[in-house]
Amino acid sequence: QVQLVESGGGSVQAGGSLRLSCAASGYTYSRNLMGWFRQAPGKEREGIAAIYISGGSTYYADSVKGRFTISQDNAKNTVYLQMNSLKPEDTAMYYCAAGFQSEGRAMELKRLAYAYWGQGTQVTVSS
Repeated sequence: QVQLVESGGGSVQAGGSLRLSCAASGYTYSRNLMGWFRQAPGKEREGIAAIYISGGSTYYADSVKGRFTISQDNAKNTVYLQMNSLKPEDTAMYYCAAGFQSEGRAMELKRLAYAYWGQGTQVTVSS
């Protein structure tokens, strides 16, 4: 089992920045991929960023590319999501997820790739 705890959400004005953190614990060998998803009210949960723990390859959704950066500190078993130039449409509940995938299957931003999920942290961007 892997436990994930997100933090760092909050309210910010458009154009501002936030950094989300996701601390992982438990049987960490059952994961090689970490992702960030978000879900706005009435919308599907979408994958926005992912990183392979070994090697550090990163993947982004077009909606956040160039504004968000996923990174990791393996010594702390923590993954981060730096969010810059935030827009009102970024308002959502943000979830951290962990899974085990083979790179090259285009699964990195898909929910099916992840077996473990955090409880989420709310991000609200006002105009």
